[in-house]
Amino acid sequence: MSFGDPNNPYGQQPQAPQGPYGQQPPVPPQGQPGYGYPQQTPPQQPYGYPQQQVPQQQAYGYPQQQAAPYGQPGMPGMGMPLGYASWGARLGAFLLDGLIIAAVPIILYIIGAVMTASSVSSASPDYSNCPTGDYTCIQNAANDAAASSTPVGAFIVMGLAWLIMIGGTFFLIAKEGSSGQTPGKKALGVKVIKETTGQPLGFGMTFVRYLCRYLNGLLCGLGWLWPLWDDKSQTWADKLAGTVVVSVK
Repeated sequence: MSFGDPNNPYGQQPQAPQGPYGQQPPVPPQGQPGYGYPQQTPPQQPYGYPQQQVPQQQAYGYPQQQAAPYGQPGMPGMGMPLGYASWGARLGAFLLDGLIIAAVPIILYIIGAVMTASSVSSASPDYSNCPTGDYTCIQNAANDAAASSTPVGAFIVMGLAWLIMIGGTFFLIAKEGSSGQTPGKKALGVKVIKETTGQPLGFGMTFVRYLCRYLNGLLCGLGWLWPLWDDKSQTWADKLAGTVVVSVK
């Protein structure tokens, strides 16, 4: 006749091992097998089934966004490209820039022309030395009178107008090279950038682009009209310089 375990004669339940004084015994983490149990491996897909890839986590607090290609919609209000600029916006910016740099020179040219015309009309050629019927002598006398009556002030005014025009052109080149925008382009919300980098061209390449613009006038100005059907709205000068004109806000 057995009376139970001789090491536990009173039939008490075995207790869990006690930790150090005042501390609870360690509890195995939930969902993981205890010590000595076989480890469970995640089930694998059968051969031939597509494997599931774990999505990559982005850096904390910095959502990664892929940059939109140039000419595609961007983020309004951040100076990002919103698409290729329309032909009308480019034409408006071109005319506005031309008005800015040509307004003063045109006024000066008009003043110089008026000064020259008034002097020529007041001049009286001397035909006394010309024989009758000698039209060559008469023409030379008229030309000499016109040349001698042209005021020096008219030449100075016209020369000043020419210098202002040249200086204004270099001003536009410098502005477009540094920021991609002239005053006219900034007013119309368009910007010239390098197609491969998205950055302004710099003074040198912008000067080259301005020289290439003369090619747009060939074939009755076909190069200026090319953006109307081009996929990237480029003129011939844009294609040669590797630039695109985009809309920005």
